[in-house]
Amino acid sequence: MKKNMGSIDKVVRILIAVVIGILFYTNVIVGTLGIILLVVAGIFVATSFISFCPLYAPFGISTCAIKDKK
Repeated sequence: MKKNMGSIDKVVRILIAVVIGILFYTNVIVGTLGIILLVVAGIFVATSFISFCPLYAPFGISTCAIKDKK
């Protein structure tokens, strides 16, 4: 897998996951919606750690910085 996520993208995803986690555990988000958002938060964290988003690949999106190799 080629990396397609930049550092800002990873930080934003982790922050969103943390906010969702806090809202879930303080019972602001409850029920089925809470569980679905918790799963999405887990996916955000996992994709941040591996620096690859499977949804970016088919569309050719990359937020990774371009490095010139000379």
